[in-house]
Amino acid sequence: MKATNPHSTTLRRAARSLFGWTQLRPNQLAAMRAVMKRRDALVVLPTGAGKSAIYQIPASLIPGPTVVISPLLALQQDQIAALNERQRPELRAVRVSSDESPTQQAEAIEEIRQGQAEFLFITPEQLANPDRLAEVRDLGPALVAIDEAHCISAWGHDFRPDYLALGHLIDELGRPPVVALTATASPPVREDIIARLRLRDAEVVVSGLDRPNLFLEVAHCPTEDYRWRRLITLLNDDRRPGIIYVPTRRAAEELAGRLTEAGFPSQFYHGGMATGARAQLHEAFLADQVPIMVATSAFGMGIDKPNIAWVVHMALPDSPDSYFQEIGRAGRDGEPARVLLLWQAEDIGLQRYFSGGLPNRDELHQLAALVRSRPATRKALRDATGLGPRKLGQLLALLEQVGAVEPRKRQRIGAPRYGPRPAAAADAALAQAERQQSVTRSRTDMMRAFAETTGCRGQALLAYFGEQMTELCGHCDNCHAGTSVAEVRDEVPFPVHSQVRHPEWGSGMVLNYEDDRMTVLFDEVGYKTLSVPVVSEQGLLTLD
Repeated sequence: MKATNPHSTTLRRAARSLFGWTQLRPNQLAAMRAVMKRRDALVVLPTGAGKSAIYQIPASLIPGPTVVISPLLALQQDQIAALNERQRPELRAVRVSSDESPTQQAEAIEEIRQGQAEFLFITPEQLANPDRLAEVRDLGPALVAIDEAHCISAWGHDFRPDYLALGHLIDELGRPPVVALTATASPPVREDIIARLRLRDAEVVVSGLDRPNLFLEVAHCPTEDYRWRRLITLLNDDRRPGIIYVPTRRAAEELAGRLTEAGFPSQFYHGGMATGARAQLHEAFLADQVPIMVATSAFGMGIDKPNIAWVVHMALPDSPDSYFQEIGRAGRDGEPARVLLLWQAEDIGLQRYFSGGLPNRDELHQLAALVRSRPATRKALRDATGLGPRKLGQLLALLEQVGAVEPRKRQRIGAPRYGPRPAAAADAALAQAERQQSVTRSRTDMMRAFAETTGCRGQALLAYFGEQMTELCGHCDNCHAGTSVAEVRDEVPFPVHSQVRHPEWGSGMVLNYEDDRMTVLFDEVGYKTLSVPVVSEQGLLTLD
């Protein structure tokens, strides 16, 4: 304990002098101390809990620059502006991205080289360029911070293939300590982040996921008219800014128009819009020029707007991962906020449709053979296979996950020397896709279970993320209705977080108990809810 005190004192002093913060949360300090000791860290804290400070404060104390890898330019710009407005040399930040001219990029690198700036913000795509990678390596980075780290996990809700090469790229940078940050990561996502980033003896901080100022409310809607009326009731009650999430682009456009006609001025946002139009809407919403944003999940990371007072989902989200990330945009100013889920049973079928079918084995085999025969650009692979850009990216990501494609450190895509042969690669990639589909569908089942529970919603949501709440949350509709019951459970067949094995589904982790049911996350098939009496009577599970 004594060994950590000097670091804690130094960190608190830096937080006060640089940022004006009089205190740090215990979970922030634990992660910061790991960084100060040059240890890797994985930090899962809710939106607004000060994740950025976990790398920014130690970085101001550690000699050498810090490389911040972040997927969104808008998110980077917000963080850079917040650092630079403090006008302290030890906090100065620069960026290298597609938004900067070659001259500006060169100037940013030179500022870091001369010690005039501390933070270099960069995207994974920039680091994938070997010349850029060499430039950054020559800067001798002392720390790498990876924002939105869940993007590296194929089990997560916002998987980005460009993140897959990061473990390799960090090795190429000389393997400085790494701090990975995210607001949402269930147990399999956390394991995946650690494995793919090759984190060593990582300090894992998962804490404070409960958001007491968010009132969690769910309504089953027998008709579309009922769903509309529930939405209008909320909008009449609260005229502050908010977000309405819908499942499709068409639904976003239609609902925004209908709301505007009904006297609730709204804009729509989805991935089918031009990049420039989306950027303008994003900025307008942040500047309080758009009171209601009707959006698909494309309206995601970088929504750092403190006064969002409510978030409504007009259909069942695909997973608790997505739901938790999206409701986390409400109430960032600490004021009371509402999150309302309006769902129908038909939403399940829609999510099943979105999860898509399995990839074609022949296409996987052809692609693996092409990549193995000679490295090629994406355009050459598209021309040779006839695959569209999105589908090609999905198949390459699968082949990369099974070791049949080299991490993308160069413009040309090739196969590792000792990777699997094309037929074996196609079989392994197909098996990987089947596992991912099983997990994806089980997450939708868990989302439905959350919607249908009469118990404490706060407990149910946090249990999914592997965090146990011993008390009722007190800020959900079920707690207020009195249907939540605080259970006193003296004996359980297996402790929470214990590793177990099922004869058919293999190994898994016990996540939680509710009434006479237990939820287990299995590596191969995802989340399963089992009857505790049946498990006990039939000996279905054994300690792994």
